[in-house]
Amino acid sequence: MPKLLFIRYKRAKNILEGGEVVSRRNLEALEEVLGKENVEVIYIHDEKAKKKSRLIGAWFFLRNYFFGLTPKRTAAIVDKAMDYDYLWIDRSVFGIIGRKARHAGYNGKIICFFHNVETVFFDAKLPKWLLGRRVVLRCARHNDSYCCRVADAIVTLTKRDSDYLAKQYGRGADFIAPVMFKDRYAKDIYPLGNIPSKPLCVFLGSFFPANVQGVEWFVREVYHNVDISLKIVGKGMDKLKVVGKDWLDPDIEIVTDAPQLEPYFIQADIMVIPIFKGSGMKVKTCESLMFGKNILATDEAWEGYDLDFDRAGGRCNSAWEFIQRIKDLSKVPAPRFNAYSREVFLSKYSDAQAPELFRKILG
Repeated sequence: MPKLLFIRYKRAKNILEGGEVVSRRNLEALEEVLGKENVEVIYIHDEKAKKKSRLIGAWFFLRNYFFGLTPKRTAAIVDKAMDYDYLWIDRSVFGIIGRKARHAGYNGKIICFFHNVETVFFDAKLPKWLLGRRVVLRCARHNDSYCCRVADAIVTLTKRDSDYLAKQYGRGADFIAPVMFKDRYAKDIYPLGNIPSKPLCVFLGSFFPANVQGVEWFVREVYHNVDISLKIVGKGMDKLKVVGKDWLDPDIEIVTDAPQLEPYFIQADIMVIPIFKGSGMKVKTCESLMFGKNILATDEAWEGYDLDFDRAGGRCNSAWEFIQRIKDLSKVPAPRFNAYSREVFLSKYSDAQAPELFRKILG
């Protein structure tokens, strides 16, 4: 059986962020196809690294080595890869590994998985005033380019990302592998009841610029114009109490670093996802489908999903659209459990679909 070396950003913790959820899906699908004993993982980022090591790592950004990589460590990974049939680079910021491997004569198949177009992702993530912003963006751009030049197969989450790569680097994706989840909500009987006149709206996402901007916009433009309860759930979101002191209403509940997110999906009458910037796909959208939720989301939050937006809740890109859909869902009222959302998840975004797709990617 062929062997695969899987290059992963970091070891997963109890609270998985969006990209790590997709990484786990990729790894588990590959282990199912090849056998767990034939897949070895290398974790690049060491959160326990000493401050001196991190400073040295930051200096290597200038030579296009992303955090966790140095020339010496990259050479060791390349040397190890020579014994494997596949080199799976599970984030394009590590494209330099593929480049060095190819230059060293690696004859196996190099597969680069783009969680985002990293230049777009970091442009949205890093504040304009940040010292070193240009260096990070340059590093991301070079590594995206390395992947497009040396990979035998490029995989993206969306056609939009593929089109962007084709425009910027002259090569799009060979495969589109959307976000897929292991089903965590299989029930014999699903919740009954309708959305109440004062629905509980839940926003789920970590303390990340695009999320913070979306939440602020929603509170300022929508929250005060509808009769709802609002709960914000996500890693580090308690920081909103400081950065959002000018606009955060005291009646809005904030839950930070929750070990389990399932209770908050179940509690929600409506999931709201007012995200206006980004790349890739939004994992929170897939989770909301899995739990059979009514979802009100922007074009950005729906990016990469193939479904009837109105039946799943609604596509809302303005305050007026959010306000009207919230009123409509609570006035009719609509069922709290959206059977259509659940059906879409099972047919298109359950990880039961993943092994067949990953066999094609491996070739």
